Amino acid sequence: MSIFFSLLTFLATVLISASFALANPATLPKHPGYPMGKAVDPVKGKSLANDPGQSNAIGDKALSKAAAVDAGHVKQNLSINERDKRILEKPGAGVLPKVEGPNIVIAPPVKEATKVNAAPK
Repeated sequence: MSIFFSLLTFLATVLISASFALANPATLPKHPGYPMGKAVDPVKGKSLANDPGQSNAIGDKALSKAAAVDAGHVKQNLSINERDKRILEKPGAGVLPKVEGPNIVIAPPVKEATKVNAAPK
């Protein structure tokens, strides 16, 4: 039984490693990169920069791009409540709003209170 789990774990590890190795870098988001200019390796002649020729994102441009990344995710989308279309004015907390149509009045739950003596006889 332990050999089966060992093989299963090994197979899962190989599959996960292969998925990382075969990932498509074109699906990754574009970024300005790191400014290294056109520096090349003196031995192999390859570029030393991840994105050769790209400029660095600095200042307001970087901040606005960073803020826009998640804008669609954090935007608030409230559904329209059909009952709220009647509201004409919202006076504030604890007071019922003025509405178009029948005016609903809520009576207090207790109309009259009884007085109790603190020192009964």
